[in-house]
Amino acid sequence: MDILLETKTLDKLPGLDCGACGYRTCGEFAVAVDQVETELKKCIHVTENKQSNSESKNCLNCLDMENLGDKLKWQDSLKREFDFILDVMEGDPGPRETILPYNPLLVKELGVKPGDVMIGRPMGMSCGCPITHCGVVTDVDPRNGVIKWCVTGPLRPRSEGFIDIGYYVAQAYDGIIKESKEEIKLGRRYWFLPHRCMLQWRHSGLVNAVVKQKDGSYKVRIEGLFIG
Repeated sequence: MDILLETKTLDKLPGLDCGACGYRTCGEFAVAVDQVETELKKCIHVTENKQSNSESKNCLNCLDMENLGDKLKWQDSLKREFDFILDVMEGDPGPRETILPYNPLLVKELGVKPGDVMIGRPMGMSCGCPITHCGVVTDVDPRNGVIKWCVTGPLRPRSEGFIDIGYYVAQAYDGIIKESKEEIKLGRRYWFLPHRCMLQWRHSGLVNAVVKQKDGSYKVRIEGLFIG
C-alpha cells in the first residue's frame, strides 16, 4: 500500500508542493508530521485559530472562501491589515499576472508562447517577492516583451520542465473580488490579499478597471503593485 494513503496529515496541507518546509512534496512532509507532530509549524500556509477554546489548524488556500476576511480578521500572516481578497477568475488555474522581464529580449530569444510552463521571480519596487513564481503562459507580446500568465504551484514545472524567464517586473493582476471591507472604486489604491499567495502577505495596487458582476462580486485589474 502507498504510504501516502495512510497519512493522517495530508488533508490538512495545501497540496502546493512549494518546498518551503524543506520537503520536496506535501506528501513527504505529511509523513514527517505524522511521526513528529510539531513539524507542522514548518508549513507557512498553516495558521493556528483558537475558537471555543480549542485549537485548530487551517491552510489559507483550503479555507472556505465564505467570510474568509472575517476569519482572518482582515490581517495577513504578519498581522497587517488589508481591504479585500483577490480571487482567481473562474476556470483559471491560478491568478492572472501581467509581467515584463528585466530583459524583454528573452521573450523572443527563448521563444515564449502561450501554453509554455515558466518560472521567474518578481524583483524590485514592483513586488520584491522572495518566492519564485511558476505558471502557464496565456498570452505574449513579443514586440514589447510583455507576458501574461496564470501563476500556479511548482509541481508542474518540476514534472514537465520549464522556461526560466529570470527576474521580472509585476505589472498587473486581474481577478475577482468576492469579499471586501471597503467599497471598491476606480482609481483608488488598496491593500489586498491574493487568495493563493504562498506567504499570505498583503499587496498594494491601484484599481484601474472595475466591473460589478450580477452576483455582487467585482472583476478588477490592479496595477502599480508592491508588497508591504
